[in-house]
Amino acid sequence: MSTIGFDLDMTLIDSRPGIRAVYEELVRESGAPIDVDLVVSRLGPPIEVELANWVPGDEVDRWSDRYRELYPEIALPLITALPGAYESLDAVRQRGRAIIITAKHGPNAQLHIDRLELPADAVFGRVWRAGKATVLTEQGATTYVGDHVHDMEAATLAGVTGIGVATGPSSADELHDAGADVVLTTLERFPDWLSSQPM
Repeated sequence: MSTIGFDLDMTLIDSRPGIRAVYEELVRESGAPIDVDLVVSRLGPPIEVELANWVPGDEVDRWSDRYRELYPEIALPLITALPGAYESLDAVRQRGRAIIITAKHGPNAQLHIDRLELPADAVFGRVWRAGKATVLTEQGATTYVGDHVHDMEAATLAGVTGIGVATGPSSADELHDAGADVVLTTLERFPDWLSSQPM
């Protein structure tokens, strides 16, 4: 039984509207000069990494916690599955396990899986780059699918096949340069790619 991992934001779900709304609320509450357009254009790293650009270092944890607290109520209703998400997860589950490995707070990631009824077997949250590689290795994954250069770096670190999907902040060329074995323009192409691979 094979295991294939997927990133969540901008790989399986279009989280931009929800994340934008949460950051806009953070601006209102904190008064921090956060460029929300810029933040939404470069989704991928953990909240703490992004917020370190906008708030004093000793306030990063406070506002990161507040972001995660606000997220379920504000973001969840605004987020939809990307084209090909259901079909790709279903295709994997016909062969084995489909797992989600994301930098997003695990409970919030699970809320998306539940609300959108995405057919995933397990969710691993609050991991990034090398952390994702560790999960891939521990779960015996053969492949990782993601939209960010850091996802492809994770696949390389774990020694698994990296499938880049050019639906997020990283371009096809950037995904290739980061080590992607294959780059797809959309997740809709993933089931055909998978069907061409040996069982």
